[in-house]
Amino acid sequence: MKNVCILVLLSAYVPLSSSDYWAEREKLINYEKQFSLGSKLNLTEKEKRVSDILMTYKFEEYDLGFLNPNDFLAGQHFFKVKDKIEKSKVFDIIQRVPKGSSLHSHDEALVSQEYLYNLTYRDNLYICIEKDQINLHFFRGNNISDSCNWTLVSDLRRSDKNFDSYLKSKISMICNDPDKTYSNSNTVWKAFQTIFRTIGGLLTYKPIFEEYFYEALLELYEDNVKYLEFRGFLPEVYDIDGNIYSKLEVLGMYVHTFKKFQTDHPDFFGARFIYAPNRHVDNATMDEYVNTFRKLRKKYPDFVAGFDLVGQEDAGNPLISFLSQLEELQKMGVNFFFHAGETNWEGESTDFNILDAILLNTTRIGHSYAILKHPIAAQLVKEKDIALEICPISNQVLKLVTDLRNHPGVILIANGFPVVISADDPSFWGSRGLSYDWYMAFMALAGKNSDLRFLKQLAINSIKYSSLDENKKKLAMNEWESDWNVFIEAELQRQYPYDLPNVINVIEIND
Repeated sequence: MKNVCILVLLSAYVPLSSSDYWAEREKLINYEKQFSLGSKLNLTEKEKRVSDILMTYKFEEYDLGFLNPNDFLAGQHFFKVKDKIEKSKVFDIIQRVPKGSSLHSHDEALVSQEYLYNLTYRDNLYICIEKDQINLHFFRGNNISDSCNWTLVSDLRRSDKNFDSYLKSKISMICNDPDKTYSNSNTVWKAFQTIFRTIGGLLTYKPIFEEYFYEALLELYEDNVKYLEFRGFLPEVYDIDGNIYSKLEVLGMYVHTFKKFQTDHPDFFGARFIYAPNRHVDNATMDEYVNTFRKLRKKYPDFVAGFDLVGQEDAGNPLISFLSQLEELQKMGVNFFFHAGETNWEGESTDFNILDAILLNTTRIGHSYAILKHPIAAQLVKEKDIALEICPISNQVLKLVTDLRNHPGVILIANGFPVVISADDPSFWGSRGLSYDWYMAFMALAGKNSDLRFLKQLAINSIKYSSLDENKKKLAMNEWESDWNVFIEAELQRQYPYDLPNVINVIEIND
């Protein structure tokens, strides 16, 4: 049917001299718009008024950027424009938008950079520096058992005025010149993975571990996100006496902390865990993963959502290497949420992870950056309604794309694919919650004329493509709709600190 419609449009082609040319041109433009994400939503009059306000600011940023590309924030590297984004009028509104769910992030990079760094001021934290790798660990002081030259972090702060800047550089990827600092994908991934090793002993101290997860939920809540699905590998958590907790006990800490948070914030809808160990392993280790997952789901069936494998895709084993174990999980009725297509390569073994993820009936695909290089796979994810988890800032920082206007997500969004926008690892590049990634998606991936309907569809998608059962999805959607209506009313009553000359007239006409 779509092809027929396109043929009808093409058959209506008229010579440039025809007076009908502009009318036919307008038909073609409007026809294209029908496919974009959110285009099928109908806004109420009140929603239209809020959309008019939002679009006034969006056009302002676009027009400024069109005249001077260096002023278009969403076309530049996030590290260079983060401070300016925080002053953006569009970003100001996006922060207040009820965003529904966060569906793609990782256990040891959930919080803001500021909170992560402030943890290094806690008592009894020691540091060991070996060549260019540092390790952090909590000790009483008299129970240090290994040979590493451990020193109190507080002592180094007092004795070395440059220590703070050094430590910050070791737990963050933020830099002044990312193109120079990270010359290629292997360089940036090495830096990325080194941070996980650096902060491991900081975050896995039991009191910190539980407090950290509570803070992660709080930061999402403050960013108007009320449901979380996060990937984790369940690290070894320890206490000050040197006791090590099992994976099952660690998962129990997540459950306990979540319940405490929900008691304090009863309108926070929920959280679920996706067991996601490292893909850089052999088959024997993969067998252990399967056994671990079986125990986790048996103990916490409502909290455990499914299974994934993480780590640099290009350097790791492809999904097909673990086909027998994945089929075993599949027979158990496990939901998959595979990272796949997080690569610029085409034809390499890991490039086919997207095909294998689809054949294994994945529920969502993490990143899916390379999906458009596989036209049949792209068609299948649309037909099977498999959501694609796009993390714009992550893809830019990890050197898949420089200018987000060239991200494959632009095409996916323009063609109405089932897309959700998430944050991946905000701790390491200075974002917080979902607002920064939503801003980049709204300004760079969605195009100039995508309006409030786009943001509304993102929120709806975040609930629709969650792992919740249908009854809980309905409850979550009802709660989100209530929050959305409150947001719309509040925006109409808001005294904006910006001039709105173009919007005032529109509002008066709509009234």
